[in-house]
This record gives sequence, C-alpha cells and structure tokens, in this order.
Amino acid sequence: MRIAILTDIHANREAFAAVLADVENRKVDQIVLLGDIVGYGPDPEWCCTRAMALVQAGALAVQGNHDAAVLKPDTAMNITARRAMDWTRPRLSPEQAGFLAGLPLRQRHEDLLFVHASAHDPQDWIYVSSAQRAMPSFRVCPERVIFCGHVHVPALISCDMGGGVQAQRFPFAMPVPLIRSRRWLAVVGAVGQPRDGRPLAAYALMDTTSNELTFFRIPYDTAATVAKLRAEGLPESLAMRLLSGA
Repeated sequence: MRIAILTDIHANREAFAAVLADVENRKVDQIVLLGDIVGYGPDPEWCCTRAMALVQAGALAVQGNHDAAVLKPDTAMNITARRAMDWTRPRLSPEQAGFLAGLPLRQRHEDLLFVHASAHDPQDWIYVSSAQRAMPSFRVCPERVIFCGHVHVPALISCDMGGGVQAQRFPFAMPVPLIRSRRWLAVVGAVGQPRDGRPLAAYALMDTTSNELTFFRIPYDTAATVAKLRAEGLPESLAMRLLSGA
C-alpha cells in the first residue's frame, strides 16, 4: 500500500492543491491528514471542505491544535496564532467546525500510528523537535512507525532494539528503507507553512510493500497565498514566513 501523509495545511489553498495534484500523479492507495487543516492561512473554508471530501472518500485524519482551537480557544498559542484563529472562526460553517472538533487524536493502520504531535500525550501538543523528544513516543506506542507533524520541519528518527534513539539523515525525493530491526518516527513537515528555510510544501509517501519512506517538497504559488494574507489583514509575519520558509 502507498500512503500519502500530509500535515499542517494551515488554510493554504495553493499549497494543499499542489500537494494533492502531486499525490494524484503518484497513484496512492490512502491519504492521511495529520491535522492543523486551518490556522494561519487565508483559505480555511476551502481547505476544510477539501479535507472533509477526502475523509468522506476514505482518507484518515487526526486533529491538530489549531483544529481544536476552532471551538475551544487555546490560550497557550502565541499572539499571532491567536489572531489568525480569531479571524478563522467566523469564516467556518457549523458543519466545518464540527468536523474539525470531531477529529480523533490518533489513527492506526496495521503497524503505523498517525498523530499530530507527540504520540506520548497527543492532546498536550508537544513538539517532537529532537531525538530526545521522540523517546516518550517510542516508549508508549507499540507501532513500528509513528508519523507526526506540528513541528513544520521534516525529520526522521530511529529507535534500535536496545532503546537507543537517534536522528537520521535523509534525502528528498528518494526512498529511504525503514529497516525492520529498528522502529521509526517521521516528522512529515508542513504543507502550508514550512519552517526549515525552504519555501516549498512538504509531504511524505510511505510504501508498506517495499517498506520505504520518501519525503517530497513541492513548489506552489506562494505569491498568491501571500497576496491573500495581506488582503485579509492577517499578520505580516505570516506572509514573510511563507516567503522565507522559516
């Protein structure tokens, strides 16, 4: 089975559409959305409607912290995130808000686990930003491969049979074999708001037959998204983040 894993769409229509077009060309069997469909970006209605259609067609989806904040404001968010969420809420229909509120925190497929943030405590929205921060997820989950988002920076971390955890280097657009003598945690990166210095949408493709994972970066019309952000009066820092990818 070929599984496309997308996360942190953040109401970025152009990035979401570009990634879905690439996914369609790769003829995947399953799509998984790791949350944060809304927040930050200028097209929450379109992105939410598209996500709902994907789920209705069989995609799996989990809830992100920005999705949860649609109905329950999160005071732990920084001021920019709160401003964007305050702008987002009135634009979503009750059906869209209900869809986001009803998403589960975890989804499983065979020996794969899908969460938005740390698998150790998904509702606390902990950032898995290092090998050390990945250790609790490995300790509490039996699954061989854990997929998460939230950090917006792609990463690959392994856990050996003795419990040793380390970050692994990986290329983009080239399959990485996930050897079965180790367990793995993949931070997929962000569709709609990359933060690794590359202003390209990110997603990953897991092939369960070949046991390989591929990280992709996809160009999109960044200028169009930035123009919408500015037209709506959203914080300028959000526009600059898309332009720089940082």
